Amino acid sequence: MNDRTQVAERDQKTVAPREGDQSARRRTLTPAVDVFEDSQGITLWADLPGVTKDKLDVKVHDGNLYIEAEAVVPTPAGLRLQHAEIREPHFARAFSLSPDFDTSKIDANLQDGVLKLTIPRRDEARPRRIEVQTN
Repeated sequence: MNDRTQVAERDQKTVAPREGDQSARRRTLTPAVDVFEDSQGITLWADLPGVTKDKLDVKVHDGNLYIEAEAVVPTPAGLRLQHAEIREPHFARAFSLSPDFDTSKIDANLQDGVLKLTIPRRDEARPRRIEVQTN
């Protein structure tokens, strides 16, 4: 975790408690994100260390993009955990998308704890050159 990662606490009433969980709150990390835009669309890179594909949920609904994930932090065999600040980190982030983007063509790739989302612009929203005629 770097110094730009923000920690937010979500009231446990909105999240079903896990069996045997004694804590009254669940910690949600806001992952660091880089967004690059060009005439073709946007590319979003989100840092999700320890997250596997089966623990990642990316959704688009009503013009919003939602990223939620659970990191898996295994304890190596033969070692006993002495201290853990966050045992099972939960990541969450949401973005509003312009109607210029084609959400049906989002491409998602997770590699080495980094999620890459490519969101293309709709054809009619892409800049195009207009040919000028002379008489």
